Amino acid sequence: MEGIASFARAIDSVNEAIGKVVSWAALGLVLVQFGIVMMNFLYAEGIIAVQESLTYMHSLLFLGAAGYTLLHNGHVRVDIFYSKMPEKKKAYINLIGSLIILFPVLIFIGIYAWPFVMQSWSILEGSVETSGLHIVYILKSMILLFVFSTFIQGIAISLHSILVIRGYEHLVEEELGEGV
Repeated sequence: MEGIASFARAIDSVNEAIGKVVSWAALGLVLVQFGIVMMNFLYAEGIIAVQESLTYMHSLLFLGAAGYTLLHNGHVRVDIFYSKMPEKKKAYINLIGSLIILFPVLIFIGIYAWPFVMQSWSILEGSVETSGLHIVYILKSMILLFVFSTFIQGIAISLHSILVIRGYEHLVEEELGEGV
């Protein structure tokens, strides 16, 4: 069981690192948006590439941080009954939810996104605007980052849940610093 806990901890660490790196996109969003507003106010000018960069940073922030958000239990859920349940029942719900909802949805998204992203890479797709960012293929790749980071975090949640269900809560608490 120590090996399972170590593997889950490693996945948690990957998503923690991705989340910390991706979080800088929020600062970038604010600064670039402020710059756009100032350029429009002072010079009545806009730069299409800079405006398009907002979409890229927004995408990076929300798609890239999905696994991090799942790690920190930040996704929206109907919490009427869940919050009052004992840890073992929460673990069953997390495990079943991952197996019948999370993984199938992510697999579906991944299967349908893969050719879409690969086609974009094959032509090095760029902006429809002449002066726009010509890295649309990177923007579309964010979908796969979302699938990857959320899928591996789903694996970690499933492993944490199995540990709790089998009575190894102490291993989960040690690695997370709290309950599941």
